[in-house]
Amino acid sequence: SVHEQTSTWPETEERRVELVKIINNLVEESRVSIRNIRKDFNNQIKDLKKNNEISENEEIFQLEEIQKTTDIFISKINEMQKSKEKELLDK
Repeated sequence: SVHEQTSTWPETEERRVELVKIINNLVEESRVSIRNIRKDFNNQIKDLKKNNEISENEEIFQLEEIQKTTDIFISKINEMQKSKEKELLDK
């Protein structure tokens, strides 16, 4: 497995810095994905409002809920990133 292969590589400072860069790229891709999902959901809610399928109050509520959920997931990703960076660089 990939994990077994990576665990046998010597963990040099250079390799750890490279892993942090890879993690940072993955984290940024994740953030972009989450924001794209938020955008899609926001557009769906706005379409519902435009078609008079939901009230303005419901639209505002749903958009706020989507933003709260987005913030939670972005925060979780940021926490995982910091934790993994610390784990790699504190060796």
